[in-house]
Amino acid sequence: MLGRIQAQAFSFDQTFQPYQKDDFVMRWAFFKDPNVIPNLQLLSDSSGQWTTLGTEVKKIEAINVPCTQLSMSFFQRLYDENIVRESGHIVKCLDSFCDPFLISDELRKVLLIEDSEKYEVFSPAEREEFLFCLFKHLCLGGSLCQYEDELKPYLDTAKLIYKDLVSVRKHPRTKEIQITSSVFKVKAYDSVGVCYPSPQEHEQTFSYFVVDPIKRHANVLYHCYGVGEMAQ
Repeated sequence: MLGRIQAQAFSFDQTFQPYQKDDFVMRWAFFKDPNVIPNLQLLSDSSGQWTTLGTEVKKIEAINVPCTQLSMSFFQRLYDENIVRESGHIVKCLDSFCDPFLISDELRKVLLIEDSEKYEVFSPAEREEFLFCLFKHLCLGGSLCQYEDELKPYLDTAKLIYKDLVSVRKHPRTKEIQITSSVFKVKAYDSVGVCYPSPQEHEQTFSYFVVDPIKRHANVLYHCYGVGEMAQ
């Protein structure tokens, strides 16, 4: 994913309510704003270089992504169900394919194979959670992904990204921690078809808009599936 993933931060001066997500994404903040259009980054489908959107957006699709998790204990069940050993090593399995992904361990079976024995460790609702989506994207990686043998790097990276993107506050009366951000998975269409995040659709190509209505900040997490840079 190195070189093909990017986070950007924008500010806005409008009042935001989650039910206004389509208007917000289309008109107020992003695909019609002259301050955003020259700065919203995506990877060119032809050159593979970072560029900006060079077409007029006709329609957007903003899908609400639940964001309620406050603890990484959400993933403790991976240990409890022997998908990951107590040592932190991911349990291996015989190689198989779930196109285009190589399945070589029990973790990827849980993430991808619906009829696998332990797929129901996470419920359908839990799989829609933003934290789970981040974790899954990191585990699956890019087209030349070299999988980790241990769970910790995936958890640590997902936690760092989640904390950077999502805003929380203490409830003034109960003092409980609350998530204040709203998260949307966004696609944009021009006169031809999907133009953002990429004309080539893939499970690992995504753009999440994380909107903080209190600070009036919007974070954009973008990734386009393909051959990333090789780490030194």
